[in-house]
Amino acid sequence: MPEPRIKTRPTGATASLGRTGFPHVVSVTGGTIDIVTGPSQPGFNPIDLLYASLSACLAMSARVAASQIGVLDRVTRITVSVKGEKATDGPGRVRAFAIAFTIAGDIDQQTRETVARVAEEICTVSNTLRGDPEITTTVAAD
Repeated sequence: MPEPRIKTRPTGATASLGRTGFPHVVSVTGGTIDIVTGPSQPGFNPIDLLYASLSACLAMSARVAASQIGVLDRVTRITVSVKGEKATDGPGRVRAFAIAFTIAGDIDQQTRETVARVAEEICTVSNTLRGDPEITTTVAAD
């Protein structure tokens, strides 16, 4: 029996900035985003990107979960909102995440909860945040 093929995509990003200004981020696939840091500036700051990654991953995973469970044809919209609470003691980090799934369609509450639970099991970002990933750092001169 042939092994299932897993679709892979190049991943990674590089942020750069000068002595002034804000970071400009480029993904390995050519996507770009400019980062903001002011509290009233529209756009994404680094923590927003963390929340965005988690919410997008969970939303896509919920769609996969609904398909696996056999209810995707009855789901009309999946929305995942992620907020967080920064720790007040050091080091700087997000202490807690609050995730809210809204799943519209002709399914009952128990099925919605199953879709959300399975989505969290599927999502690479939530699995990474719940784990203890190894981080390796190198430093070089340009």
